[in-house]
Parts: sequence; C-alpha cells; structure tokens
Amino acid sequence: MQPYREDTVNYTHYDYLELPPGASTARIEAAYQTIRQRMNGHGDPKMVSLVHEAYMVLSDPTLRHDYDCELQRIADEADRELKNLLDQEATRLPRRVQDVPAPLIAAISAWAA
Repeated sequence: MQPYREDTVNYTHYDYLELPPGASTARIEAAYQTIRQRMNGHGDPKMVSLVHEAYMVLSDPTLRHDYDCELQRIADEADRELKNLLDQEATRLPRRVQDVPAPLIAAISAWAA
C-alpha cells in the first residue's frame, strides 16, 4: 500500500483567465479585461497577481508557446504514470465476493431492505 499523499489542484494560466487552451489573442484580452473589471480593486492581491501573470504569459506568443509545451509535457508524464498504475493494477489477482468490506455489505443490505 502506498503512503497517503495529499493531492493539490494545479491551476493553469488558462484557468485563471477562464479560457480553454487554444483561445485566440482577442479572447485572452477580453477575458483579462472582464476579470479586471469584476475584481475592480476588491480582489485578493495574490489572485490579482496570478491573473496578471497569466495574461502576461498568454498574450506573448513566445511565452505562450513555451508554456503550452510545458503543459503538454506535464500531461504526457501524467498519462504515462496513470498507464503504469493501471498496468500494475491489472496484474493483481481478481477480488472475490468474500473480499467485499463488511461496511459495504452492511450499506448494500440496508439499502436493499
């Protein structure tokens, strides 16, 4: 059994601007202006900084290309890791009915009653 690992959510620059990857330059500009108006001086300074950084990266073609390549590299690495985990899981012996945890059997029995 693997030790407990707390997973965190990693947001991308696209997430901060509420845009899909591949959004046009005009959409990036419009999203940035919309979010700035929505915050209008009332936003958390850290969030304002993250939104501004996202805009700076995505509005520059060279920085955006490098950023997109890095996102792709991370996604490919995650896919490889998931495939390895699934392949390891497939080599385990199948579970049998008697292996079902008692709390689950109790919950199903109560639901069926």
